[in-house]
Formats: sequence, C-alpha cells, structure tokens
Amino acid sequence: MTQSGPRVEQRPGPGLAVLTALVQALGTAALTRGEPADVGVAGYVLLVLSGLALADRHKRPRVNGIIVAAAIVTYHVLDRPDGITFMAPVIAASAAITAGHRWVAWGVAAASYAVWAVLDGPTAGRALTVAAILAGAGLVTEMGTEAVRLAKQAIREQRRLEEERRRRRASEERLRIAAELHDVLGHHLSLINVRAGVGLHLMAREPEEARLALDTIHRASAEALREVQSVLNTLYPTGEAAPRAPAPGLDRLDELTADAGLPVRTVVDGEPRSLPSGVDRAAYRIVQEALTNVRRHAGAGAAATITVEYRPEALVIQIDNHGGAREPADAPAGNGITGMRERAAALGGTLATGPEPGGGWRVRADLPLDPEPAP
Repeated sequence: MTQSGPRVEQRPGPGLAVLTALVQALGTAALTRGEPADVGVAGYVLLVLSGLALADRHKRPRVNGIIVAAAIVTYHVLDRPDGITFMAPVIAASAAITAGHRWVAWGVAAASYAVWAVLDGPTAGRALTVAAILAGAGLVTEMGTEAVRLAKQAIREQRRLEEERRRRRASEERLRIAAELHDVLGHHLSLINVRAGVGLHLMAREPEEARLALDTIHRASAEALREVQSVLNTLYPTGEAAPRAPAPGLDRLDELTADAGLPVRTVVDGEPRSLPSGVDRAAYRIVQEALTNVRRHAGAGAAATITVEYRPEALVIQIDNHGGAREPADAPAGNGITGMRERAAALGGTLATGPEPGGGWRVRADLPLDPEPAP
C-alpha cells in the first residue's frame, strides 16, 4: 500500500503574463491601424509592461494590481488610441479578489478612474462610457473569480471524500483481518487447550490416547500458523507476499469437524454448489467460531450438529449444541458472536443465536447468495 506525500502547491508560470502582453500590444496595433493617433513606442512599452507585470500577481497581488493600473492609466493619460487595454487590469483584479483583497481591487479601480478623469479631462459621455465599462468588467471579474473559487472548492471536497473513502476501506480491511485472526486463533487455541488437557489426563493411564491428543495439538498448531500467515500476507502490497493457501471455505468443513474436539454431525440439505467467495469464507468462519464457543461454554458430553442448507437464493448455516451446560439466555454477546453477526451483516444476511428448548445453544446464519454490502 503506497502513500502519497504532501502536495506541493505550484504557482502558475509566466505564460499568461507573456500572452497578455502580446495580445494587448499586437491587438491594439491591429485595431488602431489607419487611425490618426499613433500608439508610439511609449504606448507599446506600457502595454507590454502591464502584461508582463502579471507574472508576479500571485505573490504580491495588491502591489501587482497597482502597477498594472498605473501602466494602463498612464497609457490613456498620454492620449494613446483605444485598444485592448482592459485585459491586464481584469486579470490583476481577479488575482487580488482570489487572494481575498476584494476591496483593494475595487479601490484601485476607483482611484485609477479618478486619476484618468482628472488628468485626461474626458467629456461627460466618454466618462460615463468608461465608468460603465469599468463597472461591467469588475462585475464580470467578480463572477468569474467566484466561479473559479467554487470549482476549486468542489475539487478539494472531492479529494477529501476520496481520501475518506480510502481511509474507510483501509479500516474495513483491518477489521476484516482482525476478525479473521480472532476466528483462527480462537478456534485453534481452544482446540489445543482441550487436547492438551486430555493428553495430561491420559498420559499415565493411556499413553496411546495421549499420543493422539498430542498429534492433534501438533496438527492444529501447524494449521493455525498457516492460516495466520495467510491472513497476515494480505497486509503486504501486491506482489510482495502472495498468500500461500486459499481462504478456507465449506470444502474444508470435514477437516474442521474432524478436529473439533467433540462429536460433530454434519447434515447437508440441498445440492451443494459453488458459492461466492465471500459467502463461502463467512460460512466457514461462522461454523468455526460456533464450534469454538461450544468447546468453551458447553459442559461434559456436549455434541454439535451442523446443518448446511443450500437454497436457491441463500445459504443457511445452523449449528446446534446438544447437551452439556446450557448457556444462559441473558449471557452477554462476546466478540465471537459479535464477529459472526458482523460477517453475516456485511453480506446482507442475518445471524440469530439463542438457547434451545431442550438445552444447549443454537446459531443460525442466513447468507444471501447474491450478497450486497450492508449500508
């Protein structure tokens, strides 16, 4: 699993500044061709300067806005012909507004207009026309800047949601691994505990039975190590450590019941068939945890019956603990029952547990064969 480093904020390059300088100079030259007034060298210098000054608009937006406005006002005060002169001021104002200096941008615009009106002495009609153009350009700049801000905000929100989903998937994977480890270790350690007790009890009187118990302990511990290794391998990135054994399913139910440490009878109802991997794995783990609970809580002489019912739309797993001490109906649900219930719920199924009328305990899981993640 790779982790991306912190994002480095990158400032835009000088491309827009150079483009603005070229558009203002060349565009004004094209528009004023044939007119009596000449742009002149000074006019072109001011147009190019106002454009190139935009390269610094993100670092110092307020100073940049003043420089651009001063260059354009000077161009018009020198009585140069009208051309493309609003491009640089609009971009500079947009940068200032984006940086949070809205009133500075409007103040510079108002001051520039006042200086131009005093020094140039325009007619009333021209003054009103320029004021209307300036106000319209300002409003368009405001709306464009707000649209860009909302778009950036939406992008940031989308990235945040994607990051949350990534963290949630990682948390869900860790919980799944924890549940797998709980089932594997709980089952095999309880079996080892039972067999070790039997071996110690029979060591002196029946050495052959004690040897069989120790052999069971050996096989159970080896199986536990293999399953733990298989689960832990999922923590490594793809390609570093592929699982050495497939995830257990109902095809290994006979192995599970043979090493259960108590008499277990298996009943299959319906035609066995291939199951979705999630359902197959969940069914195995539910049976494994239920048998572990039988060994932990049932008394002497306990036995279990496992019923596997293949329905067209669902798989039903039922584990009945016959005989032995009856678990009280108000016993708190431990991690084992909670884990079984969460496994079933994750597949859109249900799990019910409770005492049987004649004694013992029942665990029943209904798992849809077309599982949908729980909401």
